[in-house]
Amino acid sequence: MGSRTKVTQVAACLGVGAAVGTVLYALVTPGGVLKRDKLKEMPEQNRLLTDEASWRQRLVMDELQKAAATQQNVAWRKRWMASSPGRPE
Repeated sequence: MGSRTKVTQVAACLGVGAAVGTVLYALVTPGGVLKRDKLKEMPEQNRLLTDEASWRQRLVMDELQKAAATQQNVAWRKRWMASSPGRPE
């Protein structure tokens, strides 16, 4: 009789654990839908913002390549605006 009681207790504990897991899964699943919706609104998913970011990245890389091609130490340049085209000194 003792072993039957033990088996019943173990089965009840497993059933309670499964019920708790199912309830938690049901509560968390709508969060996954919300997360997926938020991912759709991220800047990487927006084509216009992605194009703008790649354009900005190309500008930065062009400037870095120009700086690497010169012998001048651009980090210690005294007058930054003097070399900019279209700007008065």
